[in-house]
Amino acid sequence: MNDEAQRQVLAEVLTANLKEQRSARRWGIFFKSLTFLWLFSLLVMLGLSDKGTDAKGGPHTALVNLEGTIAAGGDVDGGRILESLRAAFEDKNTKAVILRANSPGGSPVQAGIINDEIRRLRHKYPDVPLYAVIGDICASGCYYVAAAADRIYADKASIVGSIGVLMDGFGFTGTMEKFGIERRLVTAGSNKGFLDPFSPLKPEQRQKAQVMLNEVHQQFIDVVKAGRGDRLVNSPELFSGLVWSGATAKKMGLVDDLGSVDGVAREVVKVEEIVDFTSKPSWTDRVARQIGAAAADRISAKLDIQLR
Repeated sequence: MNDEAQRQVLAEVLTANLKEQRSARRWGIFFKSLTFLWLFSLLVMLGLSDKGTDAKGGPHTALVNLEGTIAAGGDVDGGRILESLRAAFEDKNTKAVILRANSPGGSPVQAGIINDEIRRLRHKYPDVPLYAVIGDICASGCYYVAAAADRIYADKASIVGSIGVLMDGFGFTGTMEKFGIERRLVTAGSNKGFLDPFSPLKPEQRQKAQVMLNEVHQQFIDVVKAGRGDRLVNSPELFSGLVWSGATAKKMGLVDDLGSVDGVAREVVKVEEIVDFTSKPSWTDRVARQIGAAAADRISAKLDIQLR
């Protein structure tokens, strides 16, 4: 074979190889696109399914779960709980609503929003009672919410109470002095550095913080008294921040009786069919929450009043 023929054969082989590579790339792009579309469709369907409930045609006991720390955008977000409660009350086949409460507490703002909405819905739907059923724990902000229920049930070993308010943090002034670190804080406004952990705590600022805590605590006390009324025992420990077992909480008037979700539906509501109306975040909500949490980690909040 002469040189010209060899070059021609080589050119044909290279051309064929290039065509094969281009074809392989096109098919690769096609299958990758197909996989992406399939995953996207699956996520959309999962997101849509998360928005729904298990509602059925017949009479039922509606269930709304309040589980985890109460915080805006957190485990228990006021907006999602309100959405769930409204859906439960508005369903024409709902005979009663059970709020399954299992939370150590959290934001007094979110707890107050949920408490207010429960009282509004109870007034709007007087024939649909709402019962709070406590799981492992219903403390502080969780009890703030539960106090709005018609009746409260708990297990004999549940942890109930903690009617108090706290604001916690750390002071690093001694450590800074030990290592020769100087705090340089420039503010406009004599109290703009209020509760700065790297500056000494001024007596007047401590007093101001205590006034705020006392104010929120009194709001908490008023809500519990309004919800529980004369069922509460007259005890100086009741609003001290202590917690009790479900059995003792019943004696204190914080709980009406012992019971579970299934037991209340069966024996109190007399409708064993339970439908979960808890609104679950879609995958887009979960992604947005993660992005928001990542951004929030870069922001230092000096004031963090908690019902927990």
